Amino acid sequence: MTNEATMEKMKQMKLNGMRQAFQTTMHTNITHNFTPDELIAHLVDAEWDERYNRKLNRLIKAANFRYDVSFEQIDFIHSRNLDKNLMLRLSQSDWIEKAENILITGPTGVGKSFLACALGHQAAILGFSVSYASCIKLFSRLKFAKADGTYDKELKKLKKKYILILDDFGLHPIDEQSKLILLELLEDRYAQHSMIITSQFPLKSWHEIIANPTVADAICDRLFHNSYKIDLKGESMRKKKT
Repeated sequence: MTNEATMEKMKQMKLNGMRQAFQTTMHTNITHNFTPDELIAHLVDAEWDERYNRKLNRLIKAANFRYDVSFEQIDFIHSRNLDKNLMLRLSQSDWIEKAENILITGPTGVGKSFLACALGHQAAILGFSVSYASCIKLFSRLKFAKADGTYDKELKKLKKKYILILDDFGLHPIDEQSKLILLELLEDRYAQHSMIITSQFPLKSWHEIIANPTVADAICDRLFHNSYKIDLKGESMRKKKT
């Protein structure tokens, strides 16, 4: 069998990474540097890398992050009350596998959304599906879904995501329908999948923001239990960079 025929079969079987690696080794004539088992391992590694990169790109695209940032870009130099040891622990998958939440609070510009996106990006690298949305946009979308009959379908999509990032909680007034939607999201995800929520308001004021005492109790109880709490301090990072 010719090399061209072999590569054509790889193409038909969608072994794109393996085909490209095989083609490269043939063109550069370095096959004599490999033992048979090393050559096979090289081709398998190339296919694995290609499939991993394709999956990662799909996860990142589907997440729709506000910022295209990585965990390595998190700024630990400026004093923001950010515990580096905690962040290094969160760069691993334990908190996701335990369905724990991360609540990030702090004033405008200190990097809450940036941090949430960096953690989400790291989770995607580890192979977990993520969905990012601002609270106002997500609540609006789900209210429209209620109106057109696709609400259950939308909830099922969100429920499948290992991490749901809700940005800017409390930035806009929360109506009664949005409160019930949030509670339903939490009930679907509790002890199953994780959430990252950012807010300008300290956790102690969330009960007041939700206003409805019964719903607020249910929401805060589910959110605060089993959660990592990151309270960022300091001046606006945007001003410092400017």
